[in-house]
Amino acid sequence: MTQPKKLYIKTYGCQMNVYDSERMAEALGGQGYVETSSAEDADMILLNTCHIREKAAEKVYSELGRYRDLKDAKPDLKIGVAGCVAQAEGAEIMRRQPLVDLVVGPQSYHRLPELEAQAGQGRRALDTDFPEEDKFVHLKARPKAKRGPTAFLTVQEGCDKFCAFCVVPYTRGAEVSRPADRVMTEARDLIERGVREITLLGQNVNAYDGHDRGLAGLIRDLARVDGLERIRFTTSHPNDMDEDLIAAHGDCAKLMPYLHLPVQAGSDRILKRMNRQHTAEQYLTLIGRLRAVRPDLHLSGDFIVGFPEETEADFQATLDLVEAVGYGSAYSFKYSPRPGTPAAERPQVAEAEKDERLQRLQALLTRQQRALQDAMVGREVSVLFEKPGRMPGQMVGKSDYLHAVHVTAEGLAPGDLRRVRVLESGPNSLKAALV
Repeated sequence: MTQPKKLYIKTYGCQMNVYDSERMAEALGGQGYVETSSAEDADMILLNTCHIREKAAEKVYSELGRYRDLKDAKPDLKIGVAGCVAQAEGAEIMRRQPLVDLVVGPQSYHRLPELEAQAGQGRRALDTDFPEEDKFVHLKARPKAKRGPTAFLTVQEGCDKFCAFCVVPYTRGAEVSRPADRVMTEARDLIERGVREITLLGQNVNAYDGHDRGLAGLIRDLARVDGLERIRFTTSHPNDMDEDLIAAHGDCAKLMPYLHLPVQAGSDRILKRMNRQHTAEQYLTLIGRLRAVRPDLHLSGDFIVGFPEETEADFQATLDLVEAVGYGSAYSFKYSPRPGTPAAERPQVAEAEKDERLQRLQALLTRQQRALQDAMVGREVSVLFEKPGRMPGQMVGKSDYLHAVHVTAEGLAPGDLRRVRVLESGPNSLKAALV
């Protein structure tokens, strides 16, 4: 009997890469691969990369260097690079790192079986095209294995916004939406295999237009599917939050009261330089409209500190916006230039100033996050349990608001959705008891 080949995938970056890695593993399953959690055991190593963070390409080369001894010991080991760094620097990766057998961009990974076969014949394979065909149509149907209670589901890819700091339009391409009927088919399949919560993914997910009523229409259709208990979506752009989607936050019970809505800065001057195409006041007005229909909505955001030409006054405007919103969670980063983007050519803020501003912003965001989490004590919330905790009899899950919650009780299992009362607020989680 032929032994299955082992595939090790290391995933960097966003939830969309997590979803893509799942589909890559499924695509290679037809070639006889099964996943392993150890690179040392693998017959194929695949790095699914992200180009958003600082020095992304250098980190990929560093990771590849760690596999040199594995390749020497096992010459038949195949090593591949996928994702956004692959898209941006595919030919350079092939030139700089001879141990790489294949490079594939995020829009071409449905072709992985062909590329793997080519690499198996000793020919290095590179595919960073933006193919005309829909990759999702060409991917194999998902295997019917049991799934955990939560899943990601990509519905939209690409970006047409061209923010001055961002490489996504160049690595993921133009905005494109999957047809609603195909999304619904995949969602029903996930639900049949045990999924109770689906997070809809897209670079600008609320720009989704594969349904005649946009993302709100898709959410309402999903909410009517028996067995699906929770719906979330990420990541949104403020300019694509239409009236129907705002209304859905108030009248769709399965749409969870948590929204990731990046603003990046609070200064109108910097927002204009970023090409965000909205003002701070427009963002705050949008938040007000959302909270009018869902007062308990928890907000998450993204912030870039030290964008080129940012002054102390510009940064103070960001702090003022954060104070006005009150975030439940947020992601904040120092600006780092991305070659080929407009902002990379502009006068840069000194690193010491970036560091100091980032510390101040993160301190404020941490205070807000902790205050909102502490305010949960005494409240009842629903928790979808996902896995056993560290202590005997403990189960861990997520609340409606995406807080990590742990409960110690008999009989709980992954996939259970239960009401709990919050007892304590810890540094990163809530302790609760079943109601």
